[in-house]
Amino acid sequence: MKISVIRETHPGEARVALAPAALGSLIKAGFEVFVESGAGDAAGYPDALYQSAGGQIVTAAEALSADVVTSVRLYGANDGPTPTFKTDQVVVALMDPLAHPKPIHEAAASGAKLFSLEMIPRITRAQAMDVLSSQASLAGYKAVLLGANQMNRILPMMTTAAGTIPPAKVMILGAGVAGLQAIATAKRLGAVVTGYDVRPETKSQVESLGARFLELDLQAEQGEGGYAKEQSKEFYARQQELLGDAMAEMDLIITTAAVPGRKAPILITQPMVQKMKHGAVVVDLAAERGGNVEGTVPGQIVPSGSAFLMGPLNIPSTLAYHASGVFAKNVASFVLNMVTKEKTLVINKEDPIIIDSLLTEGGAVIHPKIQELLK
Repeated sequence: MKISVIRETHPGEARVALAPAALGSLIKAGFEVFVESGAGDAAGYPDALYQSAGGQIVTAAEALSADVVTSVRLYGANDGPTPTFKTDQVVVALMDPLAHPKPIHEAAASGAKLFSLEMIPRITRAQAMDVLSSQASLAGYKAVLLGANQMNRILPMMTTAAGTIPPAKVMILGAGVAGLQAIATAKRLGAVVTGYDVRPETKSQVESLGARFLELDLQAEQGEGGYAKEQSKEFYARQQELLGDAMAEMDLIITTAAVPGRKAPILITQPMVQKMKHGAVVVDLAAERGGNVEGTVPGQIVPSGSAFLMGPLNIPSTLAYHASGVFAKNVASFVLNMVTKEKTLVINKEDPIIIDSLLTEGGAVIHPKIQELLK
């Protein structure tokens, strides 16, 4: 069996799908590991590290000839050129099929078996494969640093010869993986932190990190597998109304609300931003999905009233070394789940991990959700 990692073609993508530390488990399972020359350079993993770990440095054509090809971003998740794969080849990557099903339909004709990492179910056995969570955790951490760098004040309380500087007030909207990591980071940096989520069961998680949980008089519908669910227009309007007063006191707000395959919900409107403190900052982690903040410009920092809106894109790529390290462990765990004790690759259609993530096979789209979106 041969598995490869190819160079990324998405503009600005610095991560790599397999880091050297992940090669050992794959080799032990019976794989030859092909690494396209230079695939890990942008992430801080030169070819020599892969060779030391047992990988073979090969050309792009050789990497694309492997039985299993891994990448960070392909198809709907990739704004650059995507290579052509061959019949029965297993391809593993982020593909964003719920938001962009058409590229999957077009790619199906190759006969390759496309596995979308976003579609891995949130079940206990799949936790080690959950790339969305591993990358979101890093994004939540970095979001606080980006906001702190943009702010015109400091986060922690500080005692000086001129007196005591009070700590900054930070609010995190969304208590998923990114939100909880943002809360933990802001607390470590000394801020007074408030967390909010539509799911009341997250209150204990927010409070366990030392933050205050903001409770609003709202009843939200719950999504599947721990993911957020899109709410009604009436719900979001009432939420905006109730959040407005709390926001006016904040120095830094980080929004993390995203619904898989959907445009991000607007949590903060322009009138709400106008009421914020002079110099306050909002970091919109949902900028890639349209943003949680009215007025967010993806990839830019823009003034809005007396505040600033930040719409960072692909934050994990800015932490490419560690982001690639955890991504690679997720990918290796996913692939090893398909390897038998006899060191053969088997696509077990009775495995929910396989069923939920396999998009195409035999020249056709076979995933029910993607089929429905293509109608």
